Amino acid sequence: QVQFVESGGGLQQPGGSLRLSCTTSGFTFSHYAMSWYRQAPGKEREKVASISTAGGSTDYPDDIEGRFSIFRDNAKDTVYLQMNSLKPEDTAVYYCNAAVPFEGWGKGTQVTVSS
Repeated sequence: QVQFVESGGGLQQPGGSLRLSCTTSGFTFSHYAMSWYRQAPGKEREKVASISTAGGSTDYPDDIEGRFSIFRDNAKDTVYLQMNSLKPEDTAVYYCNAAVPFEGWGKGTQVTVSS
């Protein structure tokens, strides 16, 4: 059974930073490209970062590039998202999943950016 447990969210002021973590189980983590996604109220879930199986390649949408960094630890079956220069529009519930997502999702972690 595939499982994702996201953590590290919280309330942060604009310009601040947060680091999210996602521990996984139920699949061979090192075999899968992984991504972080987010869903803001009233909006569809969107992908915000992706990383290749060994971590050598990453990809971000234009509005995220330079602010967020995704990295992974295959020994711990964990993927991380370092978020810097946070903006109010980054407010959302953040999830991790494979880059081609499995059917099941974790509960996510809430990130709120507000002064």
